Amino acid sequence: MAESDDIFLRAKHRIYTGLTEDPESVWNGPFCFIQAADPQLGLMKAWRDGDCDGGGDEWAEEVELTKRAVEAVNQLRPRPRFMVLCGDLVHAMPDTPYRGGQERDLKAALKGTDPSIPLVFVSGNHDLGNTPTPSTVEQYCSAWGDDYFSFWVGGVLCLVLNSQLFYDDSACPQLKDAQEKWLEEQLSRSSSSSSSMVPKHVLVFQHIPLYLKSPDEEDDYFNLQKGVRQSLLDRFKKAEPQLYICTGYTVLIRVTARAMTQTVKRLLWVKAVFSGHYHRNAGGCHGGLDMVVSSAIGCQLGDDTHGVRVVVVTADSVIHRYHSLEQLRTQGIDEDLRKLLQA
Repeated sequence: MAESDDIFLRAKHRIYTGLTEDPESVWNGPFCFIQAADPQLGLMKAWRDGDCDGGGDEWAEEVELTKRAVEAVNQLRPRPRFMVLCGDLVHAMPDTPYRGGQERDLKAALKGTDPSIPLVFVSGNHDLGNTPTPSTVEQYCSAWGDDYFSFWVGGVLCLVLNSQLFYDDSACPQLKDAQEKWLEEQLSRSSSSSSSMVPKHVLVFQHIPLYLKSPDEEDDYFNLQKGVRQSLLDRFKKAEPQLYICTGYTVLIRVTARAMTQTVKRLLWVKAVFSGHYHRNAGGCHGGLDMVVSSAIGCQLGDDTHGVRVVVVTADSVIHRYHSLEQLRTQGIDEDLRKLLQA
């Protein structure tokens, strides 16, 4: 793959160039990928200064942390199939000072990623604005590719969602409706599809978690509102064979899909969702659906260290574990995860 700005624009027309159903719909054995979140260039100094709304004039720390993450991921063997960044790529909101410089420097740091490891981008509230508009969504798409899309990796279907449209669509209801229609199409698949095209697993990536600890928790800045949350949970749990949402240290077991006749509509079962936004590790598994909340490459708001999550996908399970950047650089993937990749 060419080393150019195109590495940031592979998500177009709701698919991802190089990771499409044909030929990636076929299961070829265990693999791993990296889930990262919130490099958010500019937040660390702004947080220390107590000026998160107007600050963000320095971001050298986050650039260095991103470079360290790239260095650590590049040396992993076997190589991850992809690295996904779950939103808040930069701290500066759309149409504010420092936005262009932060995006430029983040791209420069990420260009060091080995070309064999595709970069997948998820939009966050700082990337789109807390209340996104058609203009801010277009700005994001021009810089980082589509705000929602699907891709396939080794027999696994992945759905990237724009969670800000779930959080506040007041300035762009038509965009929310379009994503809803697209998502329903992804979750509802005709039974006429070849059985070989049934995904081994389904994974969801979004910035804002459905919940932090429990599906019935109160609304918070760091989760989706109860009504939206429950609607998504109901739709994800309907699905038939499974989907994964990742946030913590969990083993996700694959459930075999029931036999279907050609006259019965087949639904994909979402088993897990991966997110960021919280700048701490959190999440839980409820009703067979796992919510995974990963801490940040950049600013930490809790006791976690700067890091990324290593996710191992086998035929029957999805195992994930948060690694500090230093741990990943000096020790690589934990031995038990490495053995799963060799099975």
